[in-house]
Amino acid sequence: MLISTTLKPFSFFFDDCWNNDPKPGIQPAPKTGIHNSGWVQDPGTHVNLPAHYPVLERYVKDVVATFAHDKRILLWDLYNEPGNSNKKESSLPLLAKTFEWARSSHPDQPLSAGLWDWSFEKLNAFQVANSDVITYHDYEEPNWHLRVIQMLKANGKPLICTEYMARPRGSRFDNVMPMLKEQHVGAINWGLVAGKTNTMYAWDTPIASGEEPKLWFHEVFRKDGTPYKQEETDLIKKLNGVK
Repeated sequence: MLISTTLKPFSFFFDDCWNNDPKPGIQPAPKTGIHNSGWVQDPGTHVNLPAHYPVLERYVKDVVATFAHDKRILLWDLYNEPGNSNKKESSLPLLAKTFEWARSSHPDQPLSAGLWDWSFEKLNAFQVANSDVITYHDYEEPNWHLRVIQMLKANGKPLICTEYMARPRGSRFDNVMPMLKEQHVGAINWGLVAGKTNTMYAWDTPIASGEEPKLWFHEVFRKDGTPYKQEETDLIKKLNGVK
């Protein structure tokens, strides 16, 4: 967990997760009790990617060049979960182009694209080789998560876990965060405040009534700002030396 007096964002451009037909304009309202019901892919499956490379290139280069020396940007996490939604290696050409476009603007900040599916050998090899900092997602219990860390450390690059903490799956603050600190791995959990994303609900367990799940999947705070579990926020502060 990275804590400072100011928040520094990661910025990413493309995403292979969830709904595959993004549209501009007013977005649909969240669907009751469904995890991430409004999240959309970018650029989506309806796009003929090679035909759109010129506009995508201008987009990436413009944004990176504008903020290339901005100290408020911590890192460029260029592509969220490439290969998701059954795209697999078909995402590799756009991923490679995105690294090329971003690096051509010579940003001060490091570039990365998070690993998340260990069966995607070609994607993973490219992401590790081209990332300045290795970022990754892991929602497993600590013993399995530690094996991933040991594997990734062999590459000799700094590690940041950019998604973890799904309580019903055994990935929690109390058992994973201390291990990440001990291993000198940056830790960024999914979610902060229960709200529009509906990610207090599990990926594959919708609750049609919209009632609160017995055990939240993600999120740290309720809508009124009070902690979901006080012991969790106390632990986060303690591990970060915050009184």
